[in-house]
Amino acid sequence: MERSREIFGNRMKESVYKKALNSKERYIKKFGDDSGKDYRFSVKDNAVIGDLLGVKDLVLETETEDSTQKTGGEEAAGGGQTEKPGSASSAQASGFDVEKGIIVGNIRMGFGHYRISMAIASAAHSMGYTPYWLDLNGYPETTCTKVISAQNDLYSLGSRLSSKSRAFNKAVWEPMNYEGFRKLSYNASDQKNAELMAPLYKNIPKELPVVATHVWPAQAAIHAGMKRVVNAIPDNWPMALHLAEGSIHTVQTHYAYQGYRILNGMQGSDVLKPMPEDSLVYTGHYIDHELVANIEMDCEMRRQRKAEKKPMRFLLTIGGAGAQKEIFRAIIKKLMPGLKKKKVVLYVNVGDYRNVWDELETEVPGLTEVSTKHFNAWEETKGFAKEALTGEVEGVHAFCHENIFEAVYATNLLMRSADVLVTKPSELSFYPVPKLFIKRVGGHERWGAIHSAEIGDGTLECEDIPHTLQMIKLFIKEDTLFNDMCDRIIENKRMGIYNGAYEVVRLAKDGI
Repeated sequence: MERSREIFGNRMKESVYKKALNSKERYIKKFGDDSGKDYRFSVKDNAVIGDLLGVKDLVLETETEDSTQKTGGEEAAGGGQTEKPGSASSAQASGFDVEKGIIVGNIRMGFGHYRISMAIASAAHSMGYTPYWLDLNGYPETTCTKVISAQNDLYSLGSRLSSKSRAFNKAVWEPMNYEGFRKLSYNASDQKNAELMAPLYKNIPKELPVVATHVWPAQAAIHAGMKRVVNAIPDNWPMALHLAEGSIHTVQTHYAYQGYRILNGMQGSDVLKPMPEDSLVYTGHYIDHELVANIEMDCEMRRQRKAEKKPMRFLLTIGGAGAQKEIFRAIIKKLMPGLKKKKVVLYVNVGDYRNVWDELETEVPGLTEVSTKHFNAWEETKGFAKEALTGEVEGVHAFCHENIFEAVYATNLLMRSADVLVTKPSELSFYPVPKLFIKRVGGHERWGAIHSAEIGDGTLECEDIPHTLQMIKLFIKEDTLFNDMCDRIIENKRMGIYNGAYEVVRLAKDGI
């Protein structure tokens, strides 16, 4: 099926289709076309989250030239499709468990898609399934990874520029993230480019279910002939960017469900043919099993610390583009007197951006003296997170890990013992911990904060530093806002709002 010509029955203009073809051709000229390669995977335990979440990595094993080499353009619409699905016996021999396995398809683009993948893997593991980690941005020798890496570099650059330049943010970044990615024409080009990503699925058993936490792994899986694909949409702002026709689309909010169902605003003011009923499912938030299972206990510990006037613990976590350092600096400076008086505690996870911490130490007087560093010390980080659940903590604890899994999952581990998570309103908007939202990076993110504020587990988006500091003061000085968030999180759990990851796994294994 030519998925760039027609999207859910909505015919694309010829100019849009030609633009999609040209986009694919440009990537072929730059990176080549490896749709004739015979990529195969071996399976091994993930060194960081293998024990914690049961994750197994898919490691590219061999490459051999196929006898038929496809070329670009409309003739290559299949973009890596194959009529040779792996059999159950060959799957077992290569390490796949067809009965209990589930592919978690993702890309490393920022931290968000990895974090959602970890939530899916955690839920799958708790349900007795084996999550296979397939990062399409993790195989440098493939055309797929080259295409994704090129786009990731541009996105990361845009995110950093938007945080430093109001003019760039207003004229370029906000409109692109808010309206540019919203259009069906954007999806048409993405679908054509995703044909270059399909070869990585060639020898994965077609009956293995796929949960994709970015649209490209979902689109590539459909192009490759995978039979059961769930496309876990991350954002609360409906955008055609996230469409992978042929998959089951899942959303975390009812607002997103309505917007996607009618493809709202995805072709200007046109009334479009809607998505079919069986293509879209509301699931609730994608949250790790370990966090959901401990919501009541963790919220009770937070309320108890507040009642006993113990230091309030703020977890500051930087996003994968490394764009929030200026806000971090202002927060730490404001809290420095309280840190010295042991009235407040900071966890600061800079991910894999060591330069951010080094700059903070230089720019915030006294920070070094009150800080304990947990750098590239994964066992130490896990030990600290465990002890902090019931123990006493003081000062600043800084976390930085070069390994991407450690960099991302450190926030998840620290979240349980934190009182307030300070974050931009991205994927972390949906997590069951009291949240203070700092300024977004991209217009689409604002709707994460709106949703969180409406269900009561997070603040409004604080769009500048003075309002961020005001909200911090409210959390420290008063009880009402904080305690109400804890109450709402417990109530939200009772309503099933945080059960989305379990539901996504169920859909992948059993269908609608």
